[in-house]
Amino acid sequence: MTDPNQPYQQYSPPPPPPPNAGWAVAAAIFFWPLAFSAFTHSSNVYPKWAMGDFHGAQYASDRAKKLGQIALWIWVIFIVVFIAFYILLFALLINSNDWNSV
Repeated sequence: MTDPNQPYQQYSPPPPPPPNAGWAVAAAIFFWPLAFSAFTHSSNVYPKWAMGDFHGAQYASDRAKKLGQIALWIWVIFIVVFIAFYILLFALLINSNDWNSV
């Protein structure tokens, strides 16, 4: 039996994880197909936390952040490939031009 004079410990839920809506916006800007899932996960963070699904809320927060980062990396890779393509195109144009006829 518990001692009636001893105060009981009150359970307090962990703080809600950040919704990472900024990363969802980054997904919308840099690679919009991932934005749908990123915004869905971002908007599910608080409802899951409020229902007591703390692990689900943390997963939704982490997933929204990860999707935003993936979208940013896809954009960076696209830009690098785009720049490499133009460098190759200009190199081929300069190399194939007949400079003696000028």
